[in-house]
Amino acid sequence: MSLKSEVLRILEENRNTAVSGQELANKLSVSRSAIWKAIQALKEEGYSVNATTNKGYQLSVDNDLLSPEGIEIFLNPKYKKNSITVYQSLSSTNVEAKKMAIGGVEQGAVILAEEQREGRGRLGKSFFSPAKTGIYMSIILCPKMKTSNAILITIASAVAVCRVIEKLTGEEPKIKWVNDILLNEKKICGILTEAVSDFESDTVENVIVGIGINVKTEKEQFPPELRGIATSLFPKNIYRNQLAAEIINELLDLYTQLEDKSFISEYKARSMVLGKDINYYQNGKRHSGRAIDINEIGSLIVQNEEGEIYALQSGEITIGSMRDEN
Repeated sequence: MSLKSEVLRILEENRNTAVSGQELANKLSVSRSAIWKAIQALKEEGYSVNATTNKGYQLSVDNDLLSPEGIEIFLNPKYKKNSITVYQSLSSTNVEAKKMAIGGVEQGAVILAEEQREGRGRLGKSFFSPAKTGIYMSIILCPKMKTSNAILITIASAVAVCRVIEKLTGEEPKIKWVNDILLNEKKICGILTEAVSDFESDTVENVIVGIGINVKTEKEQFPPELRGIATSLFPKNIYRNQLAAEIINELLDLYTQLEDKSFISEYKARSMVLGKDINYYQNGKRHSGRAIDINEIGSLIVQNEEGEIYALQSGEITIGSMRDEN
């Protein structure tokens, strides 16, 4: 770890108090001049560091840049050794995560970006990902499971995100099957789960869980076509490093419960589609019906207008006239 990273880690750990230059120098076994240079390097990266005579250095309260050091503070001890990489800009965190997975990275590795130039959603849609306003994150898992069961990871991820948002904001987000999280009927988060599979054995080798959350995106920042259907946690006072870490903790914990499927009941309780009339699409054709249940493998059970029962494992649904365009 570089000196700059070590200094940032200590400042993140002591956000509420100033740390003297001498104390930093003693802890890191370097000169005060080296500490000063590290502080200047952090400032050049965009960190606001207050320097107070006879007190020392302290991160300004309005600092909200993503960093491995800031995230690690909030990780459960069992996940602190997981690889955490933060990029200033990527085309897509899922694309980068796939490259890392194929290269043999360990399970639980996390990739984040301050900005996605080509953020991706399900079914080829884009995900609006402006700089320094959201969480754009991909987590690499190695489940060695049947392809048909991979939807359970999406289900668990949605529950994890909802739990953390509720914990940090007091809001009660809802889930639109299969992967959208909404507040007040507007989309706040999308989850894109992609698999790297062994087709001969019908086994999923790696799963990339991509999570995009609108944290501080103001209404005027959204493109006009999204302003009526997307929202953000803003103006809630959310520290993005904590939000990312809490989601990592919750998701990896739920990942260990995939076999007992205990999270499905919570997913159903948070569903905003059960009991409602919906439109769904199969083989390119639009159908109407009512969402009546979610089964033990995460499929949406729908009764069509003729009374026939279908289990949807994937695809797009709409509720009433609400459009899903983010």
